[in-house]
Amino acid sequence: MLAELSIKQFAIIDELQIDFKKGMTVLTGETGAGKSIVLDAIGLLIGGRGSSEFVRYGEDRAELEGLFLIEDDHLVYDLAEEYGIDIEDGLIILRRDLFATGKSVCRVNNKLVTLTILREFGRVLVDMHGQHEHQHLMDSTYHQAILDDFAQDTIAPLLQAYQSGYQAYEEKRTALQSLAQSEQELAQRIDLLSFQTEEIEGAKLRAHEEDELLVERNRLANFEKLYASLKTAYDALHDEMRGIDSVGDAMRELQQASSIDEQFSQQSDAIASAFYGLEEVGYAIRDQLETLEFDSNRLDEIEQRLSVFQQLKRKYGATIEEVIAYGEKIRVELDTMTNRDERIERLKAEVEQLEGELFEIGGRLSQQRRKAAIQLSEAIHLELRELYMEKARFEIRFLQDGKTPMLRKNGIDQVEFFIMTNAGEPFKSLGKVASGGELSRIMLGLKSIFSRSVGVASIIFDEVDTGVSGRVAQAMAEKIYRLSVDGQVLCITHLPQVASMADQHLYIRKIEETDRTTTQVNVLSQSDRGNELGRMISGAHMTDLTLRHAEELMDQAKTMKESLKNGV
Repeated sequence: MLAELSIKQFAIIDELQIDFKKGMTVLTGETGAGKSIVLDAIGLLIGGRGSSEFVRYGEDRAELEGLFLIEDDHLVYDLAEEYGIDIEDGLIILRRDLFATGKSVCRVNNKLVTLTILREFGRVLVDMHGQHEHQHLMDSTYHQAILDDFAQDTIAPLLQAYQSGYQAYEEKRTALQSLAQSEQELAQRIDLLSFQTEEIEGAKLRAHEEDELLVERNRLANFEKLYASLKTAYDALHDEMRGIDSVGDAMRELQQASSIDEQFSQQSDAIASAFYGLEEVGYAIRDQLETLEFDSNRLDEIEQRLSVFQQLKRKYGATIEEVIAYGEKIRVELDTMTNRDERIERLKAEVEQLEGELFEIGGRLSQQRRKAAIQLSEAIHLELRELYMEKARFEIRFLQDGKTPMLRKNGIDQVEFFIMTNAGEPFKSLGKVASGGELSRIMLGLKSIFSRSVGVASIIFDEVDTGVSGRVAQAMAEKIYRLSVDGQVLCITHLPQVASMADQHLYIRKIEETDRTTTQVNVLSQSDRGNELGRMISGAHMTDLTLRHAEELMDQAKTMKESLKNGV
């Protein structure tokens, strides 16, 4: 469960620390007080999409930190082992810093992680239901995913096998379509590739040849300067200036001096080494002068070769190595095209084989989905009856029935939720017929069903009770509380029926300090809870009757909570 939440410089929050308890925690307050901001902070902490706009105005960064208490058999242990993160005493600390520049830094137990890894930890720690999650129910494209999540133990292995095969199928099918393009386009492409291949192969390119030729060209182009420098150097050593002879004289004199006094032996060795080194250099220069000659024809050949390189680089790549690589690539493509018919037949056979395998796996996947659909429908009916929608009928339909099935990314099925809210009315698509209150109840029912198997540490609802009142609100309050009996539920609500069921009641309000607005959170005592419930019942004008009503509501909630804990 989420035990502590620390928020600094986030939106209109200056600094805030909240201690949460096990069971049901409600957050109440006026609209705009910052209730959803607190849940936004939790959402970002578990890997939600961040933005620099979340950083409080005038600050460099926002800091979010959450402490979670974990049971011994929780899924997060496997995840931590996978990423090399140590967990001690059943504690997980998630931290995220959002910077005004738009960047963010994520940590799990003080170890730096990517946002993707943080999101994986968040997924197994918190199940968050936002204000706009109803839209998923209204959008039929999400219905199949909901069904798959419900029966993931049986569906997930088949779905994984199907998706793996489907990816290979799509690659083969794309390659086949590419080969089956129009004859005219194909002929034009073959002509182009043939010309390019001949041009590149005709140049007989060799890696690093250009560098070698540039060095040789530089030597030939500067032949006179090179010859003059070598001749002058040789003359300085051997001819008129007789530099080596002078060094030899010095060497012999120092050798004589060192034979008299050993303190000159080091200098004698140094000049002897220099003498022999200079002598070798002189011989090398002499050999170079004897072999050095200017070849104007070779220079022309090099210039022509380099010109060919420049032409090829303008067409096919920035370097000769890139040109060579391009030539190898188009050679393979050309070979594929020239052997097109054979390759098409081979690909057709492969596509047909993969298609048959996919239909077989897809058929088994569809069977499992249909079994799961019956189970999910029955479970939702039970939930809806408890939420005073006993006349409603829920149905999961497979829209391809009676038609030739098609291969899709997630199987051969096209699933959509249908509902009949009133007796005698036809079934209609969920998104087209359900009201806001009905969607809230269906969503809560789904959350109740999924919470039994998911095993997350905390469930968070952001105004899941939208659009309901009266006895329905009471039923939803009982349903939410039932989810919290063996875990933790955080809930933003505007309904006194829901707030009265809380084990912990947090009141959120905005205050102004030094011309800045900030959000404040207070844990309400029993008497303060009565005042807050009275405000939620009557609004601004509170009477003794309202307070008595609030106290009666809390007494009823206490009795109901005891019966729910005892399984009644």
